[in-house]
Amino acid sequence: MAIVKEGKYYYYDFVFEGRRYRRSCKTTDRKIAEQIELSVKNDVILLKRNLPSNRNKRLLFQAAWETYLNNDGNPKESVKRKTTAAKNFLPFFKDKTLSDVLPLDIKNYQLHRKIEIMAMPKNTGKKDSEINFRSANYEVTIISGLYSFCIERGYVQSNPAAKIKKLNELSRLRTLSDDDIQKLVAGATNKLTKDLISFLIYTGCRKGEALNLKWEDVDLKNGVIAVKGTKTKYDRYIPVSEPLNKLLTNIEPSDKSPYIFSNRYGMRVKDFKDSFKNACVNAGLKNLRIHDLRHVFASKMVMNGTSLYITGELLGHRTTQMTKRYSHLVPDTLRKAVNDVWNKK
Repeated sequence: MAIVKEGKYYYYDFVFEGRRYRRSCKTTDRKIAEQIELSVKNDVILLKRNLPSNRNKRLLFQAAWETYLNNDGNPKESVKRKTTAAKNFLPFFKDKTLSDVLPLDIKNYQLHRKIEIMAMPKNTGKKDSEINFRSANYEVTIISGLYSFCIERGYVQSNPAAKIKKLNELSRLRTLSDDDIQKLVAGATNKLTKDLISFLIYTGCRKGEALNLKWEDVDLKNGVIAVKGTKTKYDRYIPVSEPLNKLLTNIEPSDKSPYIFSNRYGMRVKDFKDSFKNACVNAGLKNLRIHDLRHVFASKMVMNGTSLYITGELLGHRTTQMTKRYSHLVPDTLRKAVNDVWNKK
């Protein structure tokens, strides 16, 4: 029996060349489960025979999506974000096969989402240039990622979302003054949250990078931190500044955990969203997100005269396009440099 139901979900269960393959399809729909089982079996055969394939022309979009989402290469946080975004595009594509979806279908979906976003009460009366379509762009990016995944496995030959132009995105580059930074840190009600806020500001790390950081990745003797397993899948190295050195020196390593940021039980901190929110309230700072602390770091680097290239390297950007968001700060830096020269006494 290739498909069996145990509890809530269906499982695929088959044997190929003496090896058993069994796993949850994470769906209650038998038809989708059968499609997933077919795609998994095809993966196994391709791997064993080292052959390309275009056999999955009838593979449904939703079944391919389930396979993609259940792939071991997807971090848990990424799966959660993608699952939320998929609620918008799955109803649009779920009855189509992978090979049936054309670039025109992706453009039609993009237009559909654009109209939905424009109809939101907060966007009523605004021009296109005044509306942020980031969520729609993210959804098309995910679809493109799905097709890249499927191309690697021989399910399809091309990616219909590859050349779709992005809609307008309003840049969110919230930064903080030195006074606001002090208020934010002081507003945290426990040392762990204070340390995390300070660490993100001093390093420009993403939240996940900081929470996954281990003591073995920190070399205080040579003044460098190795950030591994990043979003861009490239390791990078961050120099340890004096305040960062002081911060890390004052964190007592846990005997129960290899992670820098662990709770009193020795468990790795998974999130600190609630305690960060409390710190913002206590500091009187509205509409501030944890990820904004990364922008604080970048803004301070650029405004202090650091080149966009070096800033991008420190942030772990793989393209200069991401760092160009901070280019509007460069004129102020240049102006300061000129003033510093001519205002000397």
